[in-house]
Amino acid sequence: MPTVVAVRDPMIRKSTLSEALSSDFSIEITPRESLKDAIETHDPFGIVVDVSTAVTESCIAAGESLSIIARAGVGVDNIDISAATKNDVTVVNVPDYCTEEVSTHAVSLLLGCIRRLKPYDRAVNDGQWDWTVGEPIARLADSTIGLVSFGGLAKRTRAKLSGFDCSVIAFDPYTDADAMAAHDVEKVSFDELLIESDHLSVHAPLTEQTRHMIDADAFETAGRLDSIVNVGRGGIIDEDALVDALSADRVGMAGLDVLETEPPTEPTLSERADVVLTPHAAFYSEASLMDLNTHIGTDILAVYDGSVPEGYIDPESPWL
Repeated sequence: MPTVVAVRDPMIRKSTLSEALSSDFSIEITPRESLKDAIETHDPFGIVVDVSTAVTESCIAAGESLSIIARAGVGVDNIDISAATKNDVTVVNVPDYCTEEVSTHAVSLLLGCIRRLKPYDRAVNDGQWDWTVGEPIARLADSTIGLVSFGGLAKRTRAKLSGFDCSVIAFDPYTDADAMAAHDVEKVSFDELLIESDHLSVHAPLTEQTRHMIDADAFETAGRLDSIVNVGRGGIIDEDALVDALSADRVGMAGLDVLETEPPTEPTLSERADVVLTPHAAFYSEASLMDLNTHIGTDILAVYDGSVPEGYIDPESPWL
């Protein structure tokens, strides 16, 4: 009976995964730090990993029968894709399982920043009943929101913004202008995005091209941003540059679900009244986790049957 090794993580639910795989596979759960040892011990057909598990070349080479690496989530920057390709191991992710949740979270962070909910909440809890604490607040309907990338998550975010009567622009070198126009979004260059946006919402994956793409130079080009939200990957925003921009009032508020270091080791961002933080939770609902584990099981079965899995990661993708 083939084996699947899954790291121990709240996102990876053995009962749902077992149901999706039926009785064709045995499932072994291992701590993420013991993944390589578990691969050597069980020689699994597949492994299932979370965002915090580094799947290195040595891990991949340790499994003679290893045929599929399933990322329980979207980003695959923790997996050595080139090593997997070299060893004929298929890599899959589940890009759509939490589209509703992440897009809702992005809009929630955006609205919380625009309406200055954190400083208001802090002030009221400190006994200060004063609406001027939030000054200045701009009208959302008069603003321009810029999206960094225009994949499925950004499209759903745009759809959820449609009732607010704001303008939406986007930067994505891999999506043409007509495709964006179909969603009532204007395609712009990166510099145009920075200059024209009142609010930025980051949805891009972390790659060599996107790492620190929003840095000190970007904040300087932007002039002033009322708010910036990140539900993509933490490394896309240079956090030191963000703190400088917040301190200089070149950014009014930031809403971050992802950070460069998770969990953060310093209170640099969490202690600020102008930063809203959530613990990489944008993906979560009970329904999304059910979908996630079901899709992983389906993709493992597809590879086992010699088919192309739905979540196949193309190693030639420009976003990798």
